[in-house]
Amino acid sequence: MGIVLGPNRYGKAETRVVRIVRDTPRHEIHDLNVSTSLRGDFAAAHTDGDQSQVLPTDTQKNTAFAFAKRHGVTSPEDYALALGGRLLGATPAATGATVSVEEYAWDRILVDDAGHDHAFVRRGGEVRTTLVDVTADEVVVVSGLHDLVVLKSTGSEFKGFLRDDYTTLPDADDRILATALHATWQYAADAAARPVDWNATYDAVRALLLATFATTYSRALQETLYAMGSAVLEAHEEIEEISFAAPNKHHFLVDLEPFGLDNPGEVFVAADRPYGLIEATVTRSSEEGR
Repeated sequence: MGIVLGPNRYGKAETRVVRIVRDTPRHEIHDLNVSTSLRGDFAAAHTDGDQSQVLPTDTQKNTAFAFAKRHGVTSPEDYALALGGRLLGATPAATGATVSVEEYAWDRILVDDAGHDHAFVRRGGEVRTTLVDVTADEVVVVSGLHDLVVLKSTGSEFKGFLRDDYTTLPDADDRILATALHATWQYAADAAARPVDWNATYDAVRALLLATFATTYSRALQETLYAMGSAVLEAHEEIEEISFAAPNKHHFLVDLEPFGLDNPGEVFVAADRPYGLIEATVTRSSEEGR
């Protein structure tokens, strides 16, 4: 039985790129975590130790820094598209380049109720994400966010579920619904070629996810995710599909009777594990895409 090399790729993971824009006295900051990889005909590097077709991972790192200056960082998507195109063009043996970017948000420090020109405080909460895959034939852009922690204190139930000999969970007519949302949305194939305001679209999708979560009565986290995804696709024709991974951050009512106290849905213990993990993709039907 012969032995052959299977699928492979290589790259530089988690290059921390901080770009300060100093064109005016009021500075801007873009704080990125950049990972790049190349795939293609690199078999000789594995089987023969031949590195002649390998663009070093150190070069990928250097290119990430150089393009933060040369191309700028108006948005993670534009930066990743430019970086992916450069890496693919610089590596003849490569058939594809993937660039993944996380962007960490910073807010201006308030001084006398005004944002300071060059002093910032790191914002907590979600991280903006972008994944760009570039080949000679197509460009795929997937944007998103993770660790968007949301909670609603009512407007959610969970009941009527399947039961067996090991089921102990009671029906809940009114419960806390909370999650740390991970969402990614894939743009249409021609999105990179047409004018897309990546920043405005990100802000609009984020706002729509939050508004739909807040206003949708939830009979299950699954139903809420479907409503959120549907709202995004209805509002943004440039987005083909949206995927979610949502851990159910459970809140259990504390029994205060031993202390002579009533607890009508007011005091809870937040459990971090184990947790339910709900995953779903909402996409356009094949008929709609025709």
